[in-house]
Amino acid sequence: MPTNVEIKARVPDAEAIHARVRAIADGPGETLVQRDVFFACTTGRLKLRQIATGRCELIWYRRSDTAGSKRSDYTVMPVEDAASLLGLLDQALGQTRVVDKTRHLFVVGQTRVHLDAVVGLGDFVELEVVLREGQSEAEGHAIAADLMSRLGIEETSLLHGAYADMLSDET
Repeated sequence: MPTNVEIKARVPDAEAIHARVRAIADGPGETLVQRDVFFACTTGRLKLRQIATGRCELIWYRRSDTAGSKRSDYTVMPVEDAASLLGLLDQALGQTRVVDKTRHLFVVGQTRVHLDAVVGLGDFVELEVVLREGQSEAEGHAIAADLMSRLGIEETSLLHGAYADMLSDET
């Protein structure tokens, strides 16, 4: 099962962090408009990600809701018929939240850097250090800490949970 070490943080100045990320990124990055529909799940989190380009993925992941870098185990499955799967999962499990965002995705070494503008919540940065086969979790935490330092991400801005956790019932 693939594993990341990741952090998520609130961004006080989206333009400034965007410039810092562009300066160290391996390439120009890409912009993705995404809708994540979360479902009730007793082990971890389950979401259907719909991307404006028409690509869809079912994503299951498990990580602790603590501040700082944390391990995340995940599985991603491409989805051909998102509408039918959405209907099935809604009937079987029930939707819990919907998160709409515009994501600027960059790669820095083995880390995916997401600059997210989340509807109703604001601007965030997420670092996902994709662990290689045999690479220790401690190495992933060290890479995340180094990138946090290079990008000026303060410990006090780190989030505990997912965007879906931050949305109110009215959103």
